[in-house]
Amino acid sequence: MDARDALNRSTATAIRVALGMLKRRTGEAVADGQLTTPELSALAQIERSGPSAVADLARQQQITPQAMGSTVASLEKHGLVTRSPDPNDRRRSLLTVSGAGSDALHSGRSAISDRMAVALGESFTDDEVAILAAAAPLLERLAQHL
Repeated sequence: MDARDALNRSTATAIRVALGMLKRRTGEAVADGQLTTPELSALAQIERSGPSAVADLARQQQITPQAMGSTVASLEKHGLVTRSPDPNDRRRSLLTVSGAGSDALHSGRSAISDRMAVALGESFTDDEVAILAAAAPLLERLAQHL
């Protein structure tokens, strides 16, 4: 094993351990009106990707279309996404983030995000927060390649 392979393996292990701990610590404690982690993830994906079909979202999030359908139904129920016919294939619908959905994403309407923001403010320096901010898109890209 060369030096790069060893670094890749140790980095992968460190990320896996840290994300596992983060997932356990955050749990799914969601207060009334708060977005669950799957809802937040789907909403953010739609915002990044633009109008999306449920099947496409499921593929991007690596879950079943049925599970994504349940998440999308909740987002629709709360007025956070809108559904419109696909202009290229009238049998499909495309989801877009509504104004309320955009507000929810950018207001941090997630109990977990709120708790993380407090922890970042209380326990991390500005430089450390900047490093984590730069790492977030890289971690997302890593997840898309697994």
